[in-house]
Amino acid sequence: MDVAYLRQLLEQVAEKKTNIDEALTELKKLPYEDIGYANIDQHRNLRTGQGEVIFGQGKTPEQIAGIVSHMRKGNKKILITRADEKDYEKVLEAAPDAVFEQEAGIIIAGGKTQPDPSRGRIAILTAGTSDIPVAQEAALTAEFFGNPVDRIFDVGVAGIHRLFDRMDRIMEADVIIVIAGMEGALASVVGGLVEVPVIAVPTSVGYGANFGGLAPLLSMLNCCANGIGVVNIDNGYGAACLATKICAKKVECTDGKC
Repeated sequence: MDVAYLRQLLEQVAEKKTNIDEALTELKKLPYEDIGYANIDQHRNLRTGQGEVIFGQGKTPEQIAGIVSHMRKGNKKILITRADEKDYEKVLEAAPDAVFEQEAGIIIAGGKTQPDPSRGRIAILTAGTSDIPVAQEAALTAEFFGNPVDRIFDVGVAGIHRLFDRMDRIMEADVIIVIAGMEGALASVVGGLVEVPVIAVPTSVGYGANFGGLAPLLSMLNCCANGIGVVNIDNGYGAACLATKICAKKVECTDGKC
């Protein structure tokens, strides 16, 4: 259940529009709801600020739709990652307002979230066009959590001038996610140019010696530039979650005082 739903429930009790027993029935679903094949963490949003997200890979379309159906009452919006067209067709039965972003493999029940201007801006860079699916997973996840996102694609080190031409946009970001396959050099370059946190995402894009993303993963872990964190291979979702937590604590400063 998201915080807004719980607040609404408490307000309804206070205004005597909902009785205490009905409210207790809803609260009994916290901290999780056991539906047999899944334990839905209904308390995650209240606990961490980020609601329960469904990882679609390995689940059947029926299981995904069932989880959506149980989550739907207490969550206006639900994010499903690593999903496909068959998953989407089944989810539509439980959430007719769901949209499918095929390139990213993401389903969003409840429609897209409007960015919250009070949050920090996240710039998402890719080294190449082949890295865009992972970047879109990161971008759509970050936007789902309310972050303004700037997509800057195909600015890898093979043509470094492309990166420099976009430095004005990059410098405006509060957090930067750098997504690269091959040897993953872009993360180190960007980390040496900016003053904000950089989150590096290695991708499985590359020839044989890329080892399915292991080569850029090790390169990023060994970056000589400071202030770079690294998430797992192709983990655009994880990078967006980390960036969101950083942006959630952004404080506006006036006259040198925060």
